[in-house]
Amino acid sequence: MIKVKKLGVILEPTKIPFESQAVLNPGTYQEGKFVHLFYRAIDKRNHSCIGYAKLDGPTKVVERSRRPIVRRNFNYEKKGVEDPRIVKIGNIFYLLYVAHDGKNALTAYATSHDLKHFKKHGVVSAQITYHEAERIFKKNPRLKDAYFFFASFYEQFAGQDVLLWEKDFLLFPKKIRGQFALVHRVLPDMQIVFFKKFSDLTNNFWRQYLKDLSKHVILEGKHWFESRNIGGGAPPIETKAGWLLILHSVEELNRGRVYHASAALLDKNNPEKLIGRLHEPLFSPTKPWEKSGVVSNVVFPTGTALFGDTLYIYYGAADKRIGVASVDINDLIREIKNPKGHHKKSLT
Repeated sequence: MIKVKKLGVILEPTKIPFESQAVLNPGTYQEGKFVHLFYRAIDKRNHSCIGYAKLDGPTKVVERSRRPIVRRNFNYEKKGVEDPRIVKIGNIFYLLYVAHDGKNALTAYATSHDLKHFKKHGVVSAQITYHEAERIFKKNPRLKDAYFFFASFYEQFAGQDVLLWEKDFLLFPKKIRGQFALVHRVLPDMQIVFFKKFSDLTNNFWRQYLKDLSKHVILEGKHWFESRNIGGGAPPIETKAGWLLILHSVEELNRGRVYHASAALLDKNNPEKLIGRLHEPLFSPTKPWEKSGVVSNVVFPTGTALFGDTLYIYYGAADKRIGVASVDINDLIREIKNPKGHHKKSLT
């Protein structure tokens, strides 16, 4: 039986202009007892940058920067740098983030050696239109109709020249078989990709990859709380049982979407292989500050920290503030490997 405990809000918007409207969706890096938070900060113009805070232990804020740690510098991110996730491989920190130009949402990355100064390297997701992607999808008879639905949706939403949306790049914190590995999302499923170096991620690389997209799918929406789509959460966590994924899932209702937290487990040596997944949400929006905000009914997990056997999950709450929940990691893994469905109990 999983017991999830919600520990409340740890970061709220402030009067400082760059984070006066909302703070949300933090990437985390744990360094001993300290947790570094890199969070999306939104100003009154609805422009995003990345703020920074430091925790002593899982919840105590001991430092918070009064200036953004990553700003908007280029046209491809002129509307926002959003939803950062961070991992360390070797002696390099890799910060992956959504770059929004007001129309397109792509993934870019930056690197650092000290968690203070970041060098940007540009966009690494596919910069091809949905119109072109749809032509590629048609060559893959195994690809389900929902891929074409989302292509049409974004073309109607933003025009036929809108680029393939990529908002969920989750880099594994170590190389696998000598290659970088990341979980990402071409709506509505989650896929996995391997590459030798970031410069390999060209448009030609992605065109070849998309031709066999169905072969790269590792997770599809299956349950009631995944009725619209599933998507990225925190970077994969290495455990003895496999790679633990904390994800988000979207339930589509007439009254609006509901974002839940969910979890899955991938094989440690072959992460293309799914070991198991939760058959109920890990947790859902139940608190007033999760049910009402900039976007209501949202819990959006993006970072984790592990203290002993307790996994702390940091998440955006109603796109307004940052909350944290905790769960015993061993109980969670047992439930994923042998799901009991409605027998799961959540403490709120």
